[in-house]
Amino acid sequence: MRLPAATVLALLALIGCADCALAADAVSVCYNYDCLMQGDVVFSDGELRRVRDLLGDAQSPVHERALLGVAVGWMLGWAGQRLPINADRAGNLADEGVDGRMDCIDHSTTTTRLLRLLEARGWLRFHRVLEPVQRTRGLIFDHFSAQIEEKAADNSAPADEEVLARRYVVDSWYVDNGQPAPVLALQRWQSGDGPDDD
Repeated sequence: MRLPAATVLALLALIGCADCALAADAVSVCYNYDCLMQGDVVFSDGELRRVRDLLGDAQSPVHERALLGVAVGWMLGWAGQRLPINADRAGNLADEGVDGRMDCIDHSTTTTRLLRLLEARGWLRFHRVLEPVQRTRGLIFDHFSAQIEEKAADNSAPADEEVLARRYVVDSWYVDNGQPAPVLALQRWQSGDGPDDD
């Protein structure tokens, strides 16, 4: 039986295992393409407080999506202070061959893990985290991104006909390390649009 992260943290706090709590909060960050390398990052209490306070200001789903892009940028920037991903640049060409570069698989996997940390802490009021999503353009051009879904007003899952309209990608691949991650409507992203397209 697997216990929820919040329950594990509460139990660890009760037994006074501070080092165990740090390990439970570690996020594995992928880099050097296709998750060839991975390094664990433990965010400080101060960093996590900043993210909690930021997301706590969300007044609507639209506002939370904007704040999520900022939070993901901050967290990747902090991870770049501990791992070589600070060298990562937008896309795949500007940092080709550099240690710490990240392709869309690295970004989608890592961003999903960051979002799951936020979700496990109860800091997402208007969205739930989904598995990464893939789009294919032509025969060989695949691209992956982290994905979230806006909750219905009563926190239930949306009806089938509303599902696609309520899904968004959080695509940190489009920006340099530490910059806010663009959050785009899934349908727009699936059509090939990026953050700078009208």
